[in-house]
Amino acid sequence: MVNRPKIVAGIDVGSSKIATIIAQINQEKEAINIVGTSSVPSLGIRKGQIVNIEEASAAIVNSVEAAERMAGYSLSRLILSVGGAHIASQNSHGVVAVAEPEGEINSEDIRRVIEAAKAVSIPSSREIIHVLPRTYTVDSQEGVADPIGMSGVRLEVETHIITGSTTAIRNLTKCVAEVGANIENLVFSGIAAAEAVLTETEKELGVVLVDIGGGTTNVLIYIEGSPVYTSVLPIGAKNVTNDLAIGLRLSLESAEKLKLSLAEKEAKEKVVEEAAEEEKKPETKDKDEIDLSRLGIEEAKSVSRKTVVEGIIKPRLNEIFSMVGQELQKSGFAGMTPSGIVLSGGGALTVSAVETCKRNLALPVRVGFPSLATGLIDDILTPAFATAIGLIQFAGKESAFVSKMSSPPIGRLMDKLPGRGSLGKLVDMVKSFLP
Repeated sequence: MVNRPKIVAGIDVGSSKIATIIAQINQEKEAINIVGTSSVPSLGIRKGQIVNIEEASAAIVNSVEAAERMAGYSLSRLILSVGGAHIASQNSHGVVAVAEPEGEINSEDIRRVIEAAKAVSIPSSREIIHVLPRTYTVDSQEGVADPIGMSGVRLEVETHIITGSTTAIRNLTKCVAEVGANIENLVFSGIAAAEAVLTETEKELGVVLVDIGGGTTNVLIYIEGSPVYTSVLPIGAKNVTNDLAIGLRLSLESAEKLKLSLAEKEAKEKVVEEAAEEEKKPETKDKDEIDLSRLGIEEAKSVSRKTVVEGIIKPRLNEIFSMVGQELQKSGFAGMTPSGIVLSGGGALTVSAVETCKRNLALPVRVGFPSLATGLIDDILTPAFATAIGLIQFAGKESAFVSKMSSPPIGRLMDKLPGRGSLGKLVDMVKSFLP
C-alpha cells in the first residue's frame, strides 16, 4: 500500500497577522511540501489575545479560505498557535515505580511518569498547554534521553510545563471553531518558532530564542536539547512602528512602510557593501536622506536616516533587549547559553536589531530563517513565518512532544462548543468509509 502524504494545516494567530500554511507531509522521507499559504492583517487581536471575537473570527476565516483556495483542499484538522502575555512556565519533577521491574521500561511507564510530573498546583483559571520532558533518571542513572527499553525499578523525569489562561485559550478556540475544522493540537508560538529556526546543536549547547512578534516577544532558553525557561514580554515590533508614527508625525501605515523599507535597504546594503565600498563613499551624504514620497508615503518630505535609526528605532530595541537580559538573569540560566541568541519573528528584521542585541546582551546573535520545506516557499522563508512553518514541522513529528500522549486541554474545550461533538463524529464516520 502506498503511503499517502498527510495533509496538515497550521494557523499562527498573531498580533499583526494571521498566517495559514497547508502542507503535505511524507513521513517516510520526513519531507514537508507546502501547497497553500496566506497571510491577512490581524483584527480583534491585541498582544496575542482576542479582544473582539467577531473581528478575529472573520480574519481567521479569511486567512484559512485563501490558503484552501491556493491548496485546493478543504481543511478538516489543524494545529493552532497560542501566545500572549498570559503564558507562564515552571519546571516539575515526577517519580513512579516501573510497572514490571523484571522487564523493560515501556511507553506506559513514560506516560505515567509524565502524568506524575503534571500533578502540580496551578490556579483553576489556568490550563496546561505542554508538558515537555527534559531528562529522565533510571534508578540512579541521570541524564537519560530516552529510557524506553532500559531496565530499572524507579523512573524519574524532569519536565518543563507551559501553562496559559483558560479564558484566553477558550476565546481563541471559539474564533477558530468558525473555520469548521477540528483543532488537533495547541502549540505555544515560541515552541513552534524554535522548531523552525533552531538547530539541534544549538539546543544541545544552550541557546536563547527571542521571537519578536507584533505585540509580544517570546523568550525561550534551551539547554541540553530541551526548553528550561519560557517567558512572554508584553512588547513587540508594533511599538517600534508606533514610535516612528509619533516621532515623524506619520500615519501608522506610513510608519510601517518606512520600517520595512529600512530593513530591506539594510539587507541590500550588506550584500553590496564589500563589492562597492569605495564607489559608495562619495554618496554617503545623500544616502542619509530618505525621500518618503519614493516609498509611496503620502507625506512629501525627506527625513534623516540617522535620526530615524539612532533617535527612534534603537532606543525601543534597547528597551526590548534589556528586558530580555532581565529575563535571562531571572531564569538563573544566564551564562549557560554559549550558542548565543537567535532572533525570529517579523521584528527580527528591524534595522540594526542584531547589533543592538549584541551590544545589550554580549552574546553571539543571528537571525533565524526557517528551512526544511519545499513547494510554495518563495514568500514565507522569512523569520516572520517561523511560527507558522514550525507548526507544520511540529505536526510532522509523530511523537511531537508528550503533550500528545495526554489529552490536550483543547479536547475538553472543543467538546463544549455547540455542535462540535456531533460534527466530529459525522466526519469520523465518513472517513471510516474512505479507502
